Amino acid sequence: MTTKSSNMPHLPKTLDTEPERQAPSFVIRLLRDRSGTVGLILVVFFTIISLLGLFEITRYPVLEQHPIDRLQAPSLDYWFGTDQFGRDTFSRIMKGGANSLQVSVISVSVSTLIGTVIGIFAGYVGGIVDTILMRIMDILFAFPSLLLALLVVTIIGAGLSSTVLAITVVYTPIFARVARGPVLSLKNAEFVTAARCLGAKDWRIIAHHIFPNMRTVLIVQVTLALSWALITEAGLSFLGLGTQPPDASWGLMLSANRGLAEIAPWLILFPALSIMLMVLGFNLLGDGLRDVLDPYLKSE
Repeated sequence: MTTKSSNMPHLPKTLDTEPERQAPSFVIRLLRDRSGTVGLILVVFFTIISLLGLFEITRYPVLEQHPIDRLQAPSLDYWFGTDQFGRDTFSRIMKGGANSLQVSVISVSVSTLIGTVIGIFAGYVGGIVDTILMRIMDILFAFPSLLLALLVVTIIGAGLSSTVLAITVVYTPIFARVARGPVLSLKNAEFVTAARCLGAKDWRIIAHHIFPNMRTVLIVQVTLALSWALITEAGLSFLGLGTQPPDASWGLMLSANRGLAEIAPWLILFPALSIMLMVLGFNLLGDGLRDVLDPYLKSE
């Protein structure tokens, strides 16, 4: 008895007939990158601490004073010690992180939105519009970042809202320049020309063909800007122009306790370490994101 042969050819046993495995997800690729992993851990850790500090989920309230326990060294009762008023330093570190991170995230988000819109519009339209907008950005960009922030805060007054506005003004030109560069190289690309010939409107070309090809640069720039914004906020608070007492801020804690460094070094050590580790986290995360999102690095 003979059997009918199948129309499908027999595959060799050594040939893998399973569907091709998909590329690792973005998170997995990021976790495989050492810098990205360390940066992500630091950012997530301080974000959680800051969120807890925002809702003041601590043993001691931020403004609660214990005069009998003033200038206590770190212990099981006061993990980071107390300041000259008997306030718990750990609670103030958490609340200071919440204020610093809140200012940084809001200001960088606004500056990213405004700067990206300006950069895309200037680069895509070109001509006199590009010249005027970018010369304005160049004037703002010419000022040192801290000096420009000081100028803005001095004009409108000290406070958290003023700090947000100052940092937004400082970093908007950076995002405008970062966004404009890719637009200039992409607006005359073949796929953009083809879309234009097919009748696609300008907003659709920007949204579907230009912006997706510049997201990597913007994402990396956002993480770096967050670290710079933290330093700027800490600097303004250190000078008394950012967060105002009795509220907590890492820069303000450094300024208020600098005269006690010899007798209570923990009052300087913990805020300084918090700033350093948070900035380091954003920088390492930015490096990891660049390595993961860069198509040339991924292909290697």
